[in-house]
Amino acid sequence: MVLEEQTSDSRLRHLALFGGEATLEEGPPTWPLPDESVQHALKSAFADGSWGRYHGPHVERLEASLAEYHAVPHALACCSGTFAVELALRALKVKAGDEVILAGYDFSGNFRSIEAIGARPVLVDIDPLSSSLDVSLVEDAIGAATRAIVVSHLHGGIAPMSTLREIADRRGLQIVEDACQTPGGRVESRRAGAWGDVGVLSFGGSKLLTAGRGGAIVTAREDVFQRAKSYCEQGNNAFPLSELQAAVLLPQLQELDARNVIRRKNAAFITKQLRGVNGLVPVDQIPLESAASFFKLAWLFDEEAWTVDREKFLAAMQAEGIAIDAGFRGFIRRGSGRCRRAGELMNSARAVDSTVLLHHPVLLEAQSTIERVVAAFRKVHRAFSASIAK
Repeated sequence: MVLEEQTSDSRLRHLALFGGEATLEEGPPTWPLPDESVQHALKSAFADGSWGRYHGPHVERLEASLAEYHAVPHALACCSGTFAVELALRALKVKAGDEVILAGYDFSGNFRSIEAIGARPVLVDIDPLSSSLDVSLVEDAIGAATRAIVVSHLHGGIAPMSTLREIADRRGLQIVEDACQTPGGRVESRRAGAWGDVGVLSFGGSKLLTAGRGGAIVTAREDVFQRAKSYCEQGNNAFPLSELQAAVLLPQLQELDARNVIRRKNAAFITKQLRGVNGLVPVDQIPLESAASFFKLAWLFDEEAWTVDREKFLAAMQAEGIAIDAGFRGFIRRGSGRCRRAGELMNSARAVDSTVLLHHPVLLEAQSTIERVVAAFRKVHRAFSASIAK
């Protein structure tokens, strides 16, 4: 396929995909960072033996720090962000036969977490400029069996939580706020995760706060916290975060705000520089007084404007040394036996077909590297703006 598209056009020959020099010849930066504070935490946990204990100081300290950071009284660490969604729903007493509203475009684990408790997802379309649940469509989706809403802040967009909170309170619904992609983000007057009856965090290996695996819930509700703890206690904690994982998360939490400032600055620079690139629509709708954390920086890719499909664009960018991939598969093909659709999911379908995501590690790099990322986008755009047959 590559050879078929290779022409005498010098713009194509300069692409790394066709043998040219890569813009980031060193490739994308690795993650996690070689963080001295994390190294110190590992050495300390080894020295005092806490790394191998059932119960030690680190999980307790992490839970207290997460609660304080989110300005809520309770936090509970667990084995993963995906399980944290399930745990949140169980703690909210969502049960088999209930309905849970979910965006038609979201992380697959959220759909499965709803199914895991025997509940039925109700799919609502997204706002294409935020990649998050279109709050204006929620009320029409509520049925007699609807008990909760799972809402995610995705790809640098932020859901308008004060509006959703008002709807949920008025209609007697509960909210699970998935902040796995935006830890430390601000949603209007609160931290991301603090608007929900339960907020959910992930510490997976690619996340901004990483322990390889792990997650947590945060909540202001004592009843929810106690039910979550009770569910996890099955002789002992059946879904734990280890002491060693907690130890390495604590110094990262201390650095999170400062690193998010850098991410926002660099994300804003890249987005601004690429606004003139036809066929890339940024996903960056953020309510007033809000700030994303940019686990991913996203655009909607228009194949017609580029004259190549998304897969070829991604292959060309990856060859230039840029860590960029397609978005989620979403749920638009899920059958009626597994979920209920509340209206058309046109924006969700578009997100499935056209989302491209720049991975976050590069957003902590020096300005010179950020400028080379922009140069890679422009280089690929120049090459594929010619009349090339698909």
